[in-house]
Amino acid sequence: MKQTIHGGSFRRMIINAAASIEINKQALNDLNVFPVPDGDTGTNMSMTINAAANDLRKMEDPTLEQATHAAASAMLRGARGNSGVILSLLFRGISKRLKGCTACDGVLWAKALQEGVDAAYKAVMKPAEGTILTVARLAAAKAAQASEENNYIEYVHEAAIEEAKVALANTVNQNPVLKKAGVVDAGGKGWLFVLEAMLLALRGEDIVVPENLSAGEVREQADFSDFDNSEITFTYCTEFIISRENDMDPEKLRDFLSSLGDSLVLVDDEEIIKVHVHTNDPGKALHEAMDYGSFVTVKIENMRLQHTEKVMSEQEMAPKIAEPEKALGVVSVCVGDGIGDVFMNLGVDGLISGGQTMNPSTQDILEVVNQVPAETVFVLPNNKNIIMAAQQVDALTPKNVVVIESKTIPQGITAMLSFNPEGTVEENTEALTEALGMVETMQITYAARNSDFDGFMIHEGDYLAIWNGLFGTSRDIKVLLKSLAEKVRDEGREYITIYYGADISEKQAQKAADLFSDICPDADVNLINGGQPVYYYLISAE
Repeated sequence: MKQTIHGGSFRRMIINAAASIEINKQALNDLNVFPVPDGDTGTNMSMTINAAANDLRKMEDPTLEQATHAAASAMLRGARGNSGVILSLLFRGISKRLKGCTACDGVLWAKALQEGVDAAYKAVMKPAEGTILTVARLAAAKAAQASEENNYIEYVHEAAIEEAKVALANTVNQNPVLKKAGVVDAGGKGWLFVLEAMLLALRGEDIVVPENLSAGEVREQADFSDFDNSEITFTYCTEFIISRENDMDPEKLRDFLSSLGDSLVLVDDEEIIKVHVHTNDPGKALHEAMDYGSFVTVKIENMRLQHTEKVMSEQEMAPKIAEPEKALGVVSVCVGDGIGDVFMNLGVDGLISGGQTMNPSTQDILEVVNQVPAETVFVLPNNKNIIMAAQQVDALTPKNVVVIESKTIPQGITAMLSFNPEGTVEENTEALTEALGMVETMQITYAARNSDFDGFMIHEGDYLAIWNGLFGTSRDIKVLLKSLAEKVRDEGREYITIYYGADISEKQAQKAADLFSDICPDADVNLINGGQPVYYYLISAE
């Protein structure tokens, strides 16, 4: 039985834990009760802990302090979503307790686990029972008891795992939503996977990720210097959308484009044909496509030129933190060109790409914040699962960072309407926060999996309307739009803005806007091409 660990042992424990989370990532995602295609728990925890594993793989024979610090630092910067942030905080506490230590026995390990729990609880405004916090807290308490009986780290860690299993099983009874769905908490399950994988590492057993799964060695961003221009077979990335104006078979266009290049994706419905293809002759592709209808959008990019610019950019030194040229600045998380344009037109200094399908990491947010030439930078997360990651940024930059806890895109846009660049930090913090309550947000997306949620039997592929929780489901999106419009009318809302997504044509969106105008004749209805993925409509009502 292992008595103590050193830097090499801890390094192996983290790498094992990262491999376990990666292998079980989809299983954790499937535990999420709400079936929206979101940045799920498994994905967020995997990307967070793999940031640490990747850094630790580069270290040869680290000391315990070096290994724990590297893991905590990498996880903090790579943290995505609430589950990822909490995971990073658990390891930040462990690192803090092991600072200056060359070895760790059972007593010290129990104290480190407890310090991790303290760090995580401190960061969560209203900690709820039946979550990863509960599982980690009870496991740490059991570890402390075990350390009084036996000072071997393996013994103490085993005790923590056994208690974590009991605590996890009980989460289904502590959270009404979990109880109704009959599942345990996804974050708590992820922490159990981490603890179990670390025990295997203590026993000399390595977890190997199957080749068909991406983890560990896979980088979050490709190193473009790994290959040269000669490896790019086709020069131009060509994308376009055609408004269908005849009955010509799109399969003929697919066959033609297949002979012209590679990486072909062609999607068609009754109103549009959307194409992505890599080719050396985009002109031929466009000329052939013209027979099917008129172009709605066209984008052609030279991939060889992009590659050269990317390599040159990566070879330059990291940009310095922008010197303050003004008192206040704002950055916003969003996805979709149209929504990004709205934020920029309202005075946002920088955009952070991300949202429902991919929560940006703390590092992603930090990089944009550092580029803003302001002393104080306000951050609009626009998603409840990004708020915690944004809140970690202030400790990583000399700039003053204020997170306005916007949970939706419409909330963020309404907040920006209240921003006064000439006002004080305190005045703007109050005004932007107050603005969040002035707008109601409705969303229409689809169910990523079957689910029984809050009395609704949901089937994969159903349309879902969300308004303060699940509003309704249907196989017909018009049914949901009508119900939402009637609810808006009954509440006497005067200003309605409809942001339609990438999978909705302008014609479809106009019909939705007309429906709202008919049902809400006293309201001012605006239609904007948001371009967001996954969410067919984001609707703001004030």
